[in-house]
Amino acid sequence: MIGRVIALDYFNGREAAALIEDGKLVDFLVDGDAPRPGAIYMAVADRPAKGQGGMFLSTPDGSAFLRQAKDARQGSPILAQVNGYPDTGKAIPVTARVLFKSRYVIITPGATGMNISRRIKDDDVRNELHSIMRKYMEDDELGLILRSSCLKAGEEEISKDIIAMRNLAVQTLDEARGAKPGKIARGAGPHELAWRDWDASAHVEKPPGSFERHGVHDMLDFMENPHVSLNANANMYVEQTRAMVTVDVNTGDDRTGAAGLKANLAMAKELPRQLRIRGMGGQVSIDLAPMSKKHRGLFETALRKAFMNDVTGTALCGWTPLGHFELRRKRDRAPLSQY
Repeated sequence: MIGRVIALDYFNGREAAALIEDGKLVDFLVDGDAPRPGAIYMAVADRPAKGQGGMFLSTPDGSAFLRQAKDARQGSPILAQVNGYPDTGKAIPVTARVLFKSRYVIITPGATGMNISRRIKDDDVRNELHSIMRKYMEDDELGLILRSSCLKAGEEEISKDIIAMRNLAVQTLDEARGAKPGKIARGAGPHELAWRDWDASAHVEKPPGSFERHGVHDMLDFMENPHVSLNANANMYVEQTRAMVTVDVNTGDDRTGAAGLKANLAMAKELPRQLRIRGMGGQVSIDLAPMSKKHRGLFETALRKAFMNDVTGTALCGWTPLGHFELRRKRDRAPLSQY
């Protein structure tokens, strides 16, 4: 099917969502066993992590780890929000900076002020958005961020989203005051995340049977193989180890002088899609195909451009003495390999 399609369905009995563009799978979300990012707890401070400035917390779903918790006292209640998926056998990562995120807005309790996404550059549009924000958030103790998706929305849609999320934030924070330890909010599942974060102009296919109609299961079968073809000659292998994700780039049977650069540029363009769909995060180490050092800048520019519009935060960390390139990627989704 030509165009963008959001397919909502279930994968191995789990809620899942697929984003398909011109018949190609470009993103995939599946519900995991671990607590969802966005879940909110009234947790209890358990024990400090010596030398790290953090604190282990007790939650109904197990131990959680809060960074930068120097002022927390053992036994005290702490409002915390899950901000990623844990590694196997490790504590749930949480933050004390609770956010309420929707399609057009992000409400930021404890961080007052009104801000607009930097991706919205037109001054007239920014002025219009500032006017909308002042109607509903002036003299408010809650902060507000308007997302880049506001570019494709009208005033009524944005206004309704501001009101709904502000009310949700106030209600949740009111419930948290004096609440007993426990889970306050579950977090968004794949179907809600697809509505929130994917292009609103895409055609939506609802369950049951949407994955079957669009061949999503067949597309996911390819993701079980670490081998990825890049062009007629080049390929890469994307593999998850216990410590990190490794990416090995090869030129195949191309022996021309530019083969290494071409393979590395093709890998840079494809890598965000592979990491998204496979649900891979954490440290990523890339063993590149041989290329001249003078081409490193060109490669970095291509890689930065490829990750610019990726929904998962990814930091380009740079080169190692062995000539590998390293990334650090947020673990914000369940690994596909678990299902």
